[in-house]
Amino acid sequence: MRLLEYEAKKILASYNIPIPEGKVVSSTEEIELNKPVIIKSQIPIGGRGKAGGVLEASSIQDAKQKINNLLITPIRGYLPKKLLIEEKVKVKQEFFMAVTYDSVIKEPVVIFTPEGGVDVEELAARDPKKVKKEAFTVRGRLPEYRAREIIADTGISGKPLLELAPILSRLADIFLDYDATLAEINPLSLTDEGRFIALDCHIEIEDDAMFRHKNLIRSSPEWEEADPRMRPSEFARKAAEIDNLDHRGVAGRVIEFDGTLGLIIGGGGASLTAFDAIRAHGGKPANYCEIGGNPSVLKVKELTKLILSKPGVQKLAVIMNVVSNTRVDLVARGIIKGILEMGKNPAEIVAVFRIPGAWEEEGFKILSKYNIPYCNRRVSIDEAAKMAVKNSMV
Repeated sequence: MRLLEYEAKKILASYNIPIPEGKVVSSTEEIELNKPVIIKSQIPIGGRGKAGGVLEASSIQDAKQKINNLLITPIRGYLPKKLLIEEKVKVKQEFFMAVTYDSVIKEPVVIFTPEGGVDVEELAARDPKKVKKEAFTVRGRLPEYRAREIIADTGISGKPLLELAPILSRLADIFLDYDATLAEINPLSLTDEGRFIALDCHIEIEDDAMFRHKNLIRSSPEWEEADPRMRPSEFARKAAEIDNLDHRGVAGRVIEFDGTLGLIIGGGGASLTAFDAIRAHGGKPANYCEIGGNPSVLKVKELTKLILSKPGVQKLAVIMNVVSNTRVDLVARGIIKGILEMGKNPAEIVAVFRIPGAWEEEGFKILSKYNIPYCNRRVSIDEAAKMAVKNSMV
C-alpha cells in the first residue's frame, strides 16, 4: 500500500527528519496564508507535478482558486480528496535518497545521489556512477557511520555529510520498522538558510504486513470511497474478475504503467527480471501482469484482450521462465484467441513469446501456424526482452 505524501511525512517527522511547515486541507475554508505556498494533490501515484497536480500560490485569492481547481481535477486517474499546503522553500541543491529491497541478493539496498529531482531516473540511466547503491543487513541496520561512508563516496564532505548521514540512517530505520518495499525522499533539499528538508517523499508498505500497521488504515465505511488506494482501478478490477472466471491458475494480477508494450509474464523473480530487462533495453511497459499455475485458455484470452484494450498498447510480450506447472500450448491458444477476437493479426501484435516448458512442442506448433516469433529455453529472459523491445519498435 502506498501512503499519501502527508501520511509519509508524518512518519518522517516522527523520526526527526525535517519536513516543510504544512497543513492538510479538503476545502478553501481551512487555509491560512501569509507566505507563498505549494499546493499538492494527495494521490497514490507519482508524476503529479508534470500532470498539473502541484501548484504554487502567493495570495489567499490565488490559493483558493487553485485549491478549488485541484479538488475537481483528476490527476493520472485519481481525484484528490485532500491537498497538502506547504511553505515554499528556496532550494540551493537537491539530493535523492531511497531504501528498497533487492530480491536477487535478498537484502535491503540504500540509494543516494547528490543530484535529486524529478529526472533522477534519467540520471541513473545516463550516468550510473553518480548514483551510489549499497546493500545492508536487516539485523545490522544502517548505522550513521555506514551512512556517512556511502554518502562520502559521492564526493560530499564536511558539514553536509554530517547532516545527511543521520537522515539516511533514519530513512533505513523507517523502511525496516514499517515493513516497507520502498522508502524514498526526493528531493531532499538544502535550503538557502542551510537546512536540509524533505520536500517530497514516497513510502510503500508490503500489503501482507499491514496487519502490523493498522494505525495506517482507517476503519470507517467511508474509507474506501474517500481514499483511492483502498479500491482497485477499473483496469485492476477487470483483471481480478478475469482471474475469478474459474479456479485454474493465476491470470490477472496487474499494475498499470504508461507505456506501449503490454506484458504477460510469469510470477516470482522471473517476472521482475523480465520487467527490468524490458526497461533496460529501452522498452516502455504498459503494465506488469503475472500469470502461472496453468491458467485456462479462457483466462489467458480475456487477459490478453484486457491488456490490448488499454489505450496506447501496440504490442504484447509474453515471457516466462521454464515452467512445469503451466502448459505452453494453453497459454499460446489463449493469447492467439484473444488477439483474433479483437480483430487483430497475432503475428503483428506479439513481439515475442518465450515460455519453455510443459507441452512446449505443441505450443510452438500453434505459434508457428500464426507466424508468431517465439523462443525456446536456449534464449535467456534478457535476450527475449531485447527481442520484444526491438520488435515493438518496428
